[in-house]
Amino acid sequence: MSQHTQAAPEFDPGFSDNGERQDTYSSERARPVPRISIQAFCDDVGVANTIQFAAEDRRLSKAHVSVHMGGIAAAISHYVDSPTPNLIILDCALDSGSLLAELDRLAESCDPGTKVVVIGRQNDVMLYRELLKRGVGEYLVAPVDPLAVMESISNLYNNPETDPVGHVFAFVGAKGGVGSSTVCHNVGWTMSEILKTDVAIADLDLAFGTTGLDFNQDPVQGIAEALAAPERLDDQLLDRLMTKCSEHLSIFAAPVVIDRDYEISPEACDTVLDIVRQNVPLVAVDLPHGWSPWSKRVLLQADQVVITAVPDLANLRNAKNIVDLLRTSRKNDNQPLLILNMANTPKRQEITIKEFEQALDSKVMAVIDYDPESFSQASNNGQMLEEFSPKAKAVEKFHDIAMKITGRKEAKADKRNPALAALGPLIEKLKLKR
Repeated sequence: MSQHTQAAPEFDPGFSDNGERQDTYSSERARPVPRISIQAFCDDVGVANTIQFAAEDRRLSKAHVSVHMGGIAAAISHYVDSPTPNLIILDCALDSGSLLAELDRLAESCDPGTKVVVIGRQNDVMLYRELLKRGVGEYLVAPVDPLAVMESISNLYNNPETDPVGHVFAFVGAKGGVGSSTVCHNVGWTMSEILKTDVAIADLDLAFGTTGLDFNQDPVQGIAEALAAPERLDDQLLDRLMTKCSEHLSIFAAPVVIDRDYEISPEACDTVLDIVRQNVPLVAVDLPHGWSPWSKRVLLQADQVVITAVPDLANLRNAKNIVDLLRTSRKNDNQPLLILNMANTPKRQEITIKEFEQALDSKVMAVIDYDPESFSQASNNGQMLEEFSPKAKAVEKFHDIAMKITGRKEAKADKRNPALAALGPLIEKLKLKR
C-alpha cells in the first residue's frame, strides 16, 4: 500500500442514490485469480468465515489464503517483523477517522506492490475517496458475500474493463457410450455457427477421441503435444496445434493412438486450458468417461459442466454422484446441466424424466430422442447433424443447449412482410420513447 496520493477516478463504487450498497456481484464477473498470497485480518467472525468460504472457491484455487482475527491492529503488529503478501484484506469496525489513522500506521510496514482491500462499516462516499487517496484498491461495506470478495480480488489482478477470458464448458458422460462427445461436438459447432464467435473443442480422450472423425479431419499434431510440454505452449504454438474446421471453429484433436502411454497431470490440464481460453472466447472440453485426478480437476475448474446421460439406472446413479460432487465443491457456481440422450428407445425400459429430476433435485435441460439413422449417417459423413439433416428433431435441441449454456438469445428470423421487418428497429425505438 503506497502512501502517495492517487487521482481519484470518477466515483462509482456501487452505491445507489439512497446510499445503499448495490448487489451487482455475479460469478461471471469474478475471474480466476493468479498465484498470489493473500492474508486477511478480521474484526468480525462472520466476515472471516465469508473470506474462508471464498478461499475454497475454484477461482482462488491458485492463491494461498490465510485468515486471522484481530483486525487492522493485528495486521500492524504482524507486519512489523514480517514481509507483506501480495494482498491484504482488512475487516475493520473502527469509525472513519480511526480507520484512516490505523491505515497510515500500516502503510509504514507495507512493502511496495502490496495491494489492500478494506471491509468497513460506514457507507460513506468521502471515506471511500480518502481510502483511494491512500492507495487502497477496494472498499466494501459489511456484510459481504463470497462473490463480492472474489470479484474485488479479481478486479485487482484482472482488468475489469476488458472482456473476460474465454468460458470453458466441460462435457462429460454419466456412463460410457451415452453420446457425450456427440453432444459436445454438435453444441460446439452450433455455438460457432449461430453466435459467429470463435469456438475451440478440446478432445481429452487421447486414446479413443472422435473429434477428428466427427469433423472429417486428420491432424498430425494436437492436444497431446500441448499436454506433454505445457510450459512450451504459447499463442504461436497453439495456432499450429489446433486444426481450423470453419471460420469460427477449431479443434484441439486427440492423437488416437494406443501404442503410447498418456500421463496427464492436473497442472498440465490447467495450463493448457488457461492458454486456450485466453485465445478463444468459448472452449468446449470433451472429457472421456473415466475418473482420474486430472479429469476431476477439469470438472471442478470449468465455468459450466454439462452431463449427458441415458435414462437408465446406472446413468442415474453416476449422474447423481457427479452432481453431488459438483454441488459440494462448487458452491458459488451454477448447477451442472443435465441432458438425457437417446430417450424413448423402442422396447427399452426407461426411467422417466420426472424420476430423474427428483433423484438429482435438478431439472433436465434437454431431452434428445433416439435417432440412430440420422446420427450414424452424419457421423459416417464427418458432419454435424444440422449439416446432414437440418430438419432433424435434435437440431433444435442443440440450438437450445448452445443458447442456454452461453446465456445468449438466438435471433429469430422475421417472417413478417420484409418492409415491416426493416422498420422493426425504428418501431422498437418509438416504443422506448413512449
